[in-house]
Amino acid sequence: MSAPVATSPADRSLAPGPVPGDRHGPGPVGGWWHRWRYGLRKVRCRDDWPELVGPDWLEWIMAVAVTDRFHAKQGRSTGRWVVEAKAGRQSVYLKRHYRLGWWRGLLAACWPRRSWSPGLQEWEHLEWARQAGIPVPAALAAGELLGPWGQLQSFLAVAELSGMVPLHEAIPQAAARLDPPTFACWKRGLVYEMARLTRELHSHRRFHKDLYLCHFFAPHDDAPPADWRGRLHLIDLHRLGHHPWTWPLWQAKDLAQLLYSSEVAGVTPRDRLRFWRAYRQGRRRSLLVRWLEGWIAWKWRRYRRHNTRRSVSSPGGTEPSA
Repeated sequence: MSAPVATSPADRSLAPGPVPGDRHGPGPVGGWWHRWRYGLRKVRCRDDWPELVGPDWLEWIMAVAVTDRFHAKQGRSTGRWVVEAKAGRQSVYLKRHYRLGWWRGLLAACWPRRSWSPGLQEWEHLEWARQAGIPVPAALAAGELLGPWGQLQSFLAVAELSGMVPLHEAIPQAAARLDPPTFACWKRGLVYEMARLTRELHSHRRFHKDLYLCHFFAPHDDAPPADWRGRLHLIDLHRLGHHPWTWPLWQAKDLAQLLYSSEVAGVTPRDRLRFWRAYRQGRRRSLLVRWLEGWIAWKWRRYRRHNTRRSVSSPGGTEPSA
């Protein structure tokens, strides 16, 4: 049988797992033992999602074959899925977690009103970012599927950012495509918008924890936009965390990751200095700022050493890692 689906992004739908005789309806079914023994499904989706993919989509979403750009490791996968529907073609990025730890399943059975899986957690992070005015991909559907004996899976579907490319590709491409004055103008507006978005995120004591250039997406335009505001998007918010007390440590981590990943063609020391001044909004270099600069530099050197060793031991494995 199919579990009921939330009718709006703000709603949560709880339904029992695939057990004969279980009823439909909102709210958890039975106590924690019933949920642990028989399972539970929690789903959120946009109003138009069932019409796009079909009413029985929840039965096969974890098994559907994606179209391209498929990557899988350690019990999880991502891929681009082109959905053909009456309303037209929709390109979706589908993230799936096939085997989550038993302890997550136990927590999901004991406290079903909270989100314990990466799929639902990232849905909530995307919703928070959208409400905070941070451009992110549109979340289309997410679910947390608890099977018997704590077998937990999850998924998230987000709309593709059409006509956009990650910054670690966009910057070298723009450097090669644009004449020097135009490229300098393009890059200046981009730096200011990156600083604004990062500062806005951090002002809420929220931290990305994977703040590399590859997680910023920019439009692939032939000319610099007159206004960058709203045109730069941030992706992969699955690790987004709220840290009201230990925020300086996470702030340094985010900024060190961004500094490390900025070592691409077209980025100069002047660009990094411009970002730092824009991020600080011209405020003086207080003792806290000086400490932060030292901590960022230490983290940056640590990333460089770690990833240099990893690329030597594993040829081709140069993707930044924390």
